Amino acid sequence: MRIGVLTGGGDCPGLNAVIRAVVRKGAGTYGHEFVGFRDGWRGPLDGETMPLGIEEVRGILPRGGTILGSSRTNPFRVDGGVEKIKANLADRGVDALIAIGGEDTLGVAAKLHESGVCVVGVPKTIDNDLGSTDYTFGFDTAVNIAMEAIDRLHTTAESHHRTVVVEVMGRHAGWIALQSGLAGGANVILLPETPFDLDRVVAYVQDRFKTRYSPIVVVAEGALPVDRGMVTQTEQLDAFGHARLGGIGTWLAGEIEKRTGKEARAVVLGHIQRGGTPSAFDRVLATRFGLHAIDAAHESAWGMMVALRGTEIVRVPLAEATRELKTVPPERYAEAEVFFG
Repeated sequence: MRIGVLTGGGDCPGLNAVIRAVVRKGAGTYGHEFVGFRDGWRGPLDGETMPLGIEEVRGILPRGGTILGSSRTNPFRVDGGVEKIKANLADRGVDALIAIGGEDTLGVAAKLHESGVCVVGVPKTIDNDLGSTDYTFGFDTAVNIAMEAIDRLHTTAESHHRTVVVEVMGRHAGWIALQSGLAGGANVILLPETPFDLDRVVAYVQDRFKTRYSPIVVVAEGALPVDRGMVTQTEQLDAFGHARLGGIGTWLAGEIEKRTGKEARAVVLGHIQRGGTPSAFDRVLATRFGLHAIDAAHESAWGMMVALRGTEIVRVPLAEATRELKTVPPERYAEAEVFFG
């Protein structure tokens, strides 16, 4: 069987580990042949490929990013996109696809499966918001990067008696903010799932200053004040209808400084969270996902996604996995609120 592999959406530590595992087991154990599609769904849409054999995947386990490239291309927003993909797969003798991505990439994969394309999905997102899997690879790396930044910011904040607002990624789900904030000893954590009251945040900040320690506020980029909408960088939307977020940290720092009379600074971690080498946890999880994904393809389990349940890798329907986002439940946020102020 000739199998195409693609990586879509935002880059993520661990993508190369999946690719490596798929090819190593697929070629070495099953004798399948592989072709890499470049830049997400743009690859099969435009017919852009690269060789993908055992030689091409040597040494890529610790590398961040993806050797295949990525994009946010949505073939369902392109006239005749599905037909173009089917024609390009047929022209290149590709029998099936392994799509590695998050909600948007796998949402496309689910629709393509319904249109007759043989596809298996692998869940990827640093936000950890994909349904039907306990964890996605890339999340652990992102949390550790954010935690290390928070650790460093504690000392500089206390030296200058200022508030530091740390903006982390998380459009609709605040898992990175929750986990890094808890691990880093933040005094306030603000998530997209729970609109925040600015007066209450300011009260927490003032309480912290009374202890002679400086406040650290961790805010997800998609967090919402109760009296205003989401803060965005531009009005433009991407191919999946998403606005480019960013700016909530700067806005919040300005409001805190104005209301407390004490200096406040914003630190936006941005793409630092998703760059660089993956953690050990993410390397192992990504590798296991890759091994089980090629098993699923070999067994013609089309329309399925590999997922982590407890410590086991299972298969779930792509349609189920992309039906709704996995967000932070109220009881998990309540655990963090114990440490606010």
